[in-house]
Amino acid sequence: MAESNRKRRVRVTQLMFFIALFGAWFAVTVTGTVSNLFLPTLDNVGREFYAILATGEAFAPLLVTLTELSIAFANAVVFGIFIGFLVSRSPFLVRAFEPLFSSLFAVPLIIFYPLALLFFGLGQESKIAIGSALGFFPIVLNTINGFGHLDPVYTKAARSMGASGFLLFRRVLLPAALPIILTGIRIGFILTFLSIIGGETLGSFAGLGHEIVFHAEAMPTDKMFAYIIFVVAISIILNGLVFYVERKGSYP
Repeated sequence: MAESNRKRRVRVTQLMFFIALFGAWFAVTVTGTVSNLFLPTLDNVGREFYAILATGEAFAPLLVTLTELSIAFANAVVFGIFIGFLVSRSPFLVRAFEPLFSSLFAVPLIIFYPLALLFFGLGQESKIAIGSALGFFPIVLNTINGFGHLDPVYTKAARSMGASGFLLFRRVLLPAALPIILTGIRIGFILTFLSIIGGETLGSFAGLGHEIVFHAEAMPTDKMFAYIIFVVAISIILNGLVFYVERKGSYP
């Protein structure tokens, strides 16, 4: 009962946040505090939002963005876990590469997006490249942390009972490291998605970010805000799915 009440309070708080946000939006547009040229009214945005869904206009750019996200995220997961596990097997490599990857992770890699455009062009390849790079670092760092800093008591106990090779990995190493790795995967997913949307706004032929910039330049700001709300909704849904997978994997 206490847990149910806690969840209910959380949901009510989240709902009140959105009510306050849209209430403030309604107030400043109706009173004319902010020009409708820059912030359209809620009813106009609502009509455009319904229109891009009802006509299917939003689904073609959504497919482009999700395709870029899927490939970039898969690259980040595969290379992040593979390299992270290899590094974690050697204390020397952990000492060498963990601070190196941490330092590179602190660099705002989006500054290299012009190079991605130069090498890969305005198509999907440049977004996939920068998304893969940004998603890689939290995954590789958490993989190193999960496997490389495991309490040696676990492995010693398992080896004393005859476990080795793949059995040791499956029964001891992976279960102990998995919660940390899943956290890195969730962070990597968020950064991959953000970098792809950001890349589409900076230079692209298609995608949700491209639609936002296109309508901002054409000045139908009501449709621009409709696409922004659509991206926010997609972000919340995707993050919820990834968080659910992380929770299930961490606490089976």
